[in-house]
Amino acid sequence: MNKVILNIPENINLKTFDFSVYVASKMYEDGLVSAGQASEMVGISKRAFIEILGKYGVSLFSQSVEDLDKDIANA
Repeated sequence: MNKVILNIPENINLKTFDFSVYVASKMYEDGLVSAGQASEMVGISKRAFIEILGKYGVSLFSQSVEDLDKDIANA
């Protein structure tokens, strides 16, 4: 996997894990990665990732058939 270094303002109080999940869930929501890939990015199981999606306002269910096909192909 590639690593990205990002400078975050000090007034934003996010733990590394929370920020990782935030980014991974957004990438999942946008269809850039599957749930399995997103969980690997964060370093947790796919099940755990799916269980915390709601905390970040992301639906587990794909928006289209094409998105679902991508998820299945990347699983």
